[in-house]
Amino acid sequence: MSRSEPLPTQEIALQFRRAARDDVPDIVRMLADDALGAGREAFACPLPESYYAAFEAIDRDPNNELVVADRAGRVVGALQMTFIPYLTYQGGWRALIEGVRVASELRASGIGRRLLVWAIDRARQRNCHVVQLTSDKARPSAIRFYESLGFVASHEGLKLHLPRSPDGRPC
Repeated sequence: MSRSEPLPTQEIALQFRRAARDDVPDIVRMLADDALGAGREAFACPLPESYYAAFEAIDRDPNNELVVADRAGRVVGALQMTFIPYLTYQGGWRALIEGVRVASELRASGIGRRLLVWAIDRARQRNCHVVQLTSDKARPSAIRFYESLGFVASHEGLKLHLPRSPDGRPC
């Protein structure tokens, strides 16, 4: 999918497209705009360079897509999809969805549902056999939202946060 090629959507008022470097501040603003994100993101002007370095790594990886929902030239939603090859399911592929956000003033307006439906369709285009995501247990409304789309809490997820040095690299 090329950056200039618009992604299919149900309504002309909302377009899904690959994120551009200029979209990074809008995406980080949405990531920081909730109780959990406020404690882990650094939305500032200028943005820390680490966000742009991450964007560049995502953008050049053919198995990653950072996607935005664009409404009349304004970024109002975002998510990242990672396509992962597996030996299980006879060498199948899965899609991992992360960092789903909608602008706070537009939450519960249907944008998130349309963005996730688009992402599920994108996973089908990439021949994935499963779409998976995680949601923090502190976000029960997000979990209910994902369940309304057919996602099932079939596994127990675990994370191990690795300490970082003062320069931001893993110890």
